[in-house]
This record gives sequence, C-alpha cells and structure tokens, in this order.
Amino acid sequence: MRRGRWLTAGAIAAGTAAVAAVVVPATTAGSADSDPLNQVRRATSAYKDVDKATAAGYVQFFGCVHEPLAGSMGIHFVNAGLVGDIAVDARKPEALMYEVRPDGKLDLLGVEYVVFKAEWDAANPAPPELFGQEFNVVEEPNRYGIPTFYELHAWAWKPNPTGAHEDRNPTVLCPGTEGHTH
Repeated sequence: MRRGRWLTAGAIAAGTAAVAAVVVPATTAGSADSDPLNQVRRATSAYKDVDKATAAGYVQFFGCVHEPLAGSMGIHFVNAGLVGDIAVDARKPEALMYEVRPDGKLDLLGVEYVVFKAEWDAANPAPPELFGQEFNVVEEPNRYGIPTFYELHAWAWKPNPTGAHEDRNPTVLCPGTEGHTH
C-alpha cells in the first residue's frame, strides 16, 4: 500500500529531521528570471515523465483530489524523504501533481510543498513562505490521514485561473467526477 509506505517513511524521516529549517528563496535578487515558477519548471521538467518521477522517489499518494464546484488538485506523487525533512526548497517540491489525459497518460500540472507543522514550528517562529506566499495549514484530522501540515501549491505547468498558488484548479477535473466525460 503506497499510502502506508509514505506515512511510515515520512514518520521516520520526520523523527530524524534536522533541528533548524532551511528555506531556499524562490528567486535571487537581481535575477533576470522574473517569474519564480520558471525555477519550478526547470527543477521539475524531467518529471513530466512520471516514470522519471517514480525513479526519483515520488510515489502516488491518494487518488485524484477533487472538491465539487471548486476544482481539483489532481493526483499527487509524494517524495517521503522530502516531506520528512523541514527544509523548504522551491527546487525540491515534496509532491508533484498530475492530471489523467483522455489517453490515460499523466500530465504534470504543478507541485505542492509540504512540511509537518509541529516539526516546523519547533524550529521556526513563523509559518513557511515561498514565492512571497505564506503556506496554508491543513489541520488534523484530514482526508489524507496525516498530522497537521503546512502546504503551498505552485501551478507551474497548467495555469490556474484562480491563482498560481491556490489549492484547487477549476480547469482540472478528476475522472468520475461531475463535468468529466472520460
């Protein structure tokens, strides 16, 4: 069961996480790259091929996450080693989000940054931030069955009309949900 492996690996890694968190800025001052999501695209371009993502340690976690009338987050592939630390690095997302195409293949949509709240708060005076955005808190209990965590989405590969860092994208639908025909 992939979910069990992720939780076990995440719990082990969280228990051995470094005391101080590292936040790697999304952009460098004076950088010619004015769109911080370009950094995400460069760092994740290989993962457009889901086989390369799984080879790099990302495993499918949960099914397609959908909220009626709000849109979807897609299917998440999570790297437990990255979730288990308290580093926040724009170039190393903890989760990759995919959408099922009509031909059954997966398209990379964007990424999600995740850090467990208790571990982060023990080492930091404020919630994590990237791209000038403060992370959201997902309290326990939650649909994922994991402890309270901070999260931030970055829709780097599929534009989100509601915002590049909103949780759900109304243009992403999950198979078997309303409005989805395949």
